[in-house]
Amino acid sequence: MFRPPFCPRFTCSEHVDPSPRFYHRHGFYHPQCRPHPVPRFRCKACRRTFSRQTFRMDYRDKRPDLNEKVFDKLTDSSGLRDIAVKLELSYRCTALKIRKISRHLRQLNLNLRRTLAGPVVLQLDEVESFETNRSLRPVTVPVLLERTTRFIIWAETETIRPKGKMTKARKVRLEREEARYGVRKDRSKRAVRRTLGRGDDMIAKDARVRLETDEKSTYPGLARRAFGEERLTHVMTNSKVARMTWNTLFPINHEDARMRHKMARLRRDTWLVSKKRRYLDHALQVHIAYRNLVRTRFNYDKESPAQMLGFLPRRLTRWEVLGWAQRWGKRSLHPLSPRGRSVAEYEAGMAAAA
Repeated sequence: MFRPPFCPRFTCSEHVDPSPRFYHRHGFYHPQCRPHPVPRFRCKACRRTFSRQTFRMDYRDKRPDLNEKVFDKLTDSSGLRDIAVKLELSYRCTALKIRKISRHLRQLNLNLRRTLAGPVVLQLDEVESFETNRSLRPVTVPVLLERTTRFIIWAETETIRPKGKMTKARKVRLEREEARYGVRKDRSKRAVRRTLGRGDDMIAKDARVRLETDEKSTYPGLARRAFGEERLTHVMTNSKVARMTWNTLFPINHEDARMRHKMARLRRDTWLVSKKRRYLDHALQVHIAYRNLVRTRFNYDKESPAQMLGFLPRRLTRWEVLGWAQRWGKRSLHPLSPRGRSVAEYEAGMAAAA
């Protein structure tokens, strides 16, 4: 039987430090989108009512039955308009549902990760894409992963300056673009710094870190700043070396190729490209959750990358990934807990069992 872990009202005294029986049961209600009744509760402190649905990701959704189908199509390289047509939704409704799912999965990715003891081997690479216009609005996507399990630690987008051959016509278009929107800034270093910072947050402070990258000149300084020179071993490989299995950077190059295959927004010659950079960030969060929590590392494996690192006892199903809301950090309900155990409590139980 479900037991609410705390009062969901942020202003309530039972939200941060709830007493064992801070609520009493307050009947049920019968939603039109579900075949079973949903229990309700009343907080004894603030006297406000809430239900089990308040703790779900699909809270206030009119069509929660479509969330898993949207997630499946997003991870299978479908475009936004194609999803809307296949599921008989409006374009606007589909876009809003995708944004809600991606924000939820971003929090889930952060809540379920735990500290890694050393030594840890990471690989970093930048994928290039664009928003709206390929020649005028390029973006960079730094990707950081754990080499052995292929666990994607982080990926995000940032703007970069147009590069390549500048023809006379292209210069004219660029001048018009800059006159209208301003000079496009190169923020690649800032994106890489934030991405490496996400990796440092996951690794124990006394753990040794081996970082493998290509020979981009900005990487050594950013890596030392993120991990500290005393515990960092930075190995650089020339990007012109053949991208075969014996290449040191094959895992990250392989993951880049899989991202382009599974994410239609990252393909170079397609009309599915993101019109705004933040929507590409949404798609990245969906892909990261799918690769880390649902999909096996390779087809012949039986475990997900998160399972290999000990973050989860098994792979998550799509229903579990899109289950409990994750907006309360480690206090959020764990996706594998049907009765309402928080992520922190579930991890403590796993550590005690081990």
